[in-house]
Amino acid sequence: MDLLRVLLLPAAVLLAATGSDARGSNSRKPYYGKYIGTLASYAHGIEGTAFAVDENIIFIEKFSYDGTAPDAFFWVGNKTPRPSPDGDLIPYPEDFKGRDPPVLKAHNKTNLFLKLPAGKKIKDIKWLAVWCRRFTVNFGDVFIPVNLQAPKPRVLSEFKRLAHGLRSGNITVLDARTIYIPNLHYDGAAPDAYFWVGNGTEPGPWGIKVPNEVGKLDPLKGYQGQDIEIQLPENITVYDIDWLAMWCVTYHHNFGHVNIPKDLDVPPALGQTKITTSSPDRGTDSAEPLSNCREMLDERVQVQWSMHDDLVEIQLSARIREDQYVAFGLSGEQGRASMVGGDVVVAYYDAKAAIFHADDYYMSATAQCDGRNGVCPDKRIGGQNDVILKSAERRNGVLTVRYTRPLVTNEPIKDRVIPRHGEVNVIAAIGPLNSRNEANSHAAPDKTTEDIRIDFSRRNDHQCTNSLYTNQEENELAPWPTQTIHNENTLTARIGPAGGKRGYTPITGHPSWGIAWWINDKLIPEITVERGQTYTFLVEGGKDSTNPARYHPFYITDSPEGGYGQRPAEEQRRQRVFAGVDTDKEGYPYPTAAGRYCEWVHQTVDRYADFDNLEDYKKTLTLQCDHGEPSVLNWTVAADTPDEVYYQCYTHNNLGWKIHVVDAGSQSRRDSKNLSAGAAALPSLGLVAVLAVALAMASPALAACAR
Repeated sequence: MDLLRVLLLPAAVLLAATGSDARGSNSRKPYYGKYIGTLASYAHGIEGTAFAVDENIIFIEKFSYDGTAPDAFFWVGNKTPRPSPDGDLIPYPEDFKGRDPPVLKAHNKTNLFLKLPAGKKIKDIKWLAVWCRRFTVNFGDVFIPVNLQAPKPRVLSEFKRLAHGLRSGNITVLDARTIYIPNLHYDGAAPDAYFWVGNGTEPGPWGIKVPNEVGKLDPLKGYQGQDIEIQLPENITVYDIDWLAMWCVTYHHNFGHVNIPKDLDVPPALGQTKITTSSPDRGTDSAEPLSNCREMLDERVQVQWSMHDDLVEIQLSARIREDQYVAFGLSGEQGRASMVGGDVVVAYYDAKAAIFHADDYYMSATAQCDGRNGVCPDKRIGGQNDVILKSAERRNGVLTVRYTRPLVTNEPIKDRVIPRHGEVNVIAAIGPLNSRNEANSHAAPDKTTEDIRIDFSRRNDHQCTNSLYTNQEENELAPWPTQTIHNENTLTARIGPAGGKRGYTPITGHPSWGIAWWINDKLIPEITVERGQTYTFLVEGGKDSTNPARYHPFYITDSPEGGYGQRPAEEQRRQRVFAGVDTDKEGYPYPTAAGRYCEWVHQTVDRYADFDNLEDYKKTLTLQCDHGEPSVLNWTVAADTPDEVYYQCYTHNNLGWKIHVVDAGSQSRRDSKNLSAGAAALPSLGLVAVLAVALAMASPALAACAR
């Protein structure tokens, strides 16, 4: 540290850096937590002083015991005023091997931690003793003060959002040196950014670098929702600083910070807080090879795995495009492949941000996520991402991600349990990403339909025989010609298949959920309307809002994506709506055009690859309609309507397509021009023949009458 910087450092940080007490006093006595008392000694040389580290951990400073008793243990209780057989054993060491905890061994002024039995807190016990179970003898004890308030982690606010996309969840001070930062986002674009601490009302250049979550002082790379823990440098505690920031040293720029209150009463930093991270590998040694492997989806996906204690480590590889994802996880039902109820990890590479993702998903329905139901990231529907991305790469068209997931999480609905032993059904899929970088619907061949089972506890279960790098790319299919509708004032709006790799996505350039609007029984036709004219849409998109897979209210908007109902209010205000949405008395929007549910469904499987035209493809479909009536939407095209708008679904993205808006009379003039061109092309025909051609162009019915 250069002399000028030392002279200008705030006093508290300077004292901390030179070895002052963690509480800011001049004494060098370490802080062990709230004082409980000194152990009384009755036999076997018991000595030691007890402190409450937090609600669950007791620290004993300089514990001594001669180790000669045959059945001695640490012992706590609250049912009797003094130590008695009616108590609970505290194993020491905590990580003992075998079924039964070991008898307490000899100690000579040992500093040790005691973690209370599961479910118990220091406030729930009256005494701690060294107790011999065989002879029911108390060798030494200490009593818990009645009004003792054990230190606790302190929850602060989130990072202020000032630059480079920095944001986070509420930051927690776990102990005097350990800080937990959940859901951290930072674009990684700054050349010289660090975690940074110091004194004063705002971050400034006279601070101190804090190592990242793996203990390195390298410039920070990007974060995309990781949960991390960082530790302050030695001899500095949260009591010595006023703020934690992300700071660019080169440009003296504060990307965001959180203030550290002075009234913290957090646990001491004694090494009891385990440092964890959900960040991708930032330079650690390469991971061990995984001995298990299965191939799925016609050898386009490989899954490797290994179980470790309470988690499973998985390496997922797939040959996919950059705009696609690969998903793998547990089926919603045992005994078959079921998407509904499934718990999967969706992995992809965000090329724009140059970030890899492995996101925890729950699938409540075979529908696009609307923020409450459907195929949704756990975080979007109130859960958490229990997946930790460890490493990832994309090479030669193959995406490979390596991640871990707990066998059991604290979300019993959104996460399924991975059994420690025995087989469980698994599913996989490949599909396009939507504009939110969320999983969109996959084509029929791109999901598992067979009964595939994996025992994640197995060893050397290696059934992969091919390399993803040698698989050939699929042949490209030509999209179907764009359908059009002109001169029609009454139109039906129904649901039907999106047409796979010949339909919605290649026609529009947008990802599809696998279904789309069929207008007048044409797949997403481009409709032409005139200003001043009224058009009637008979909408049959479903009216049961509790079933997101069959609830598609129809509306007209300037948004090429739609999905008005799932947008936040700010985005709704930016979207212009022309028909199909109204507001209630409180000013909240609601859809007005839903009606019964009608859908063109496949007679067998989706055969889009077999047909070069939509007409032949449609012959493989059958129209199925629920009982009820369509909803009627009347739209009079206003004079200020833009030249291009869209018909869309209120609850989901990317089901509709374009409406071309022209001035009044434009279509009639165009038809007249076509009529004149047709007449000019037939100069050798007589007047009667020309009239017949004109009548045929104007109306096949009139032409038939003329004949």
